[in-house]
Amino acid sequence: MLTAILQAIGLFIVTSIDDLIVLSLFFARGAGSRGTTWRILLGHYVGFGAILLASVTVALAARSFLPEGLLPYFGLIPLLLGLYMAWKAWRGDAEDDDGQERVAGKRISALTVAGVTFANGGDNIGVYVPVFATVSTSSLMVYGIVFFVLIAVLVFLAKFIATRKPIAEVLERWEHILFPVVLIGLGLVILIEGGAFGL
Repeated sequence: MLTAILQAIGLFIVTSIDDLIVLSLFFARGAGSRGTTWRILLGHYVGFGAILLASVTVALAARSFLPEGLLPYFGLIPLLLGLYMAWKAWRGDAEDDDGQERVAGKRISALTVAGVTFANGGDNIGVYVPVFATVSTSSLMVYGIVFFVLIAVLVFLAKFIATRKPIAEVLERWEHILFPVVLIGLGLVILIEGGAFGL
């Protein structure tokens, strides 16, 4: 169980760096407006809950309908996604400004935050599905609980960062390198632990 908790924490951290930046922008935009923190918190819970629901649904469907021997090959998804993101970062067209473009010009509301969170979660779903498809049901529940606890931590950390611009700039600068590296490592672990390709 401790292993599942630590894996869930690690997975949440690496898939939430971009959310941290976007949430910080929401806080910066809503500074001085009463109730901003609670609207952002509620919105992020709703948006992330939708991401988690979609990921679990696809993972359980894969478990039910695919032969067990194929499940380790789901590790190709984060591996290829990580390689693609590394290639984009190397070319210099990483998508670091997506969140800024979506936030600009929008009124801060829980619904807006939920929509941006879900729209920004395509990479999360791509990473969570192969992991969720290969872990036990009890581990899946641990992941869900850990994720929902960490959402509150993430939102309050974003609030802290919104008032400390140098920290946000460092995160934004290194996210395009950290995220692909972790995805590639995650994909390799899933493939190797599952014995894909005779590994």
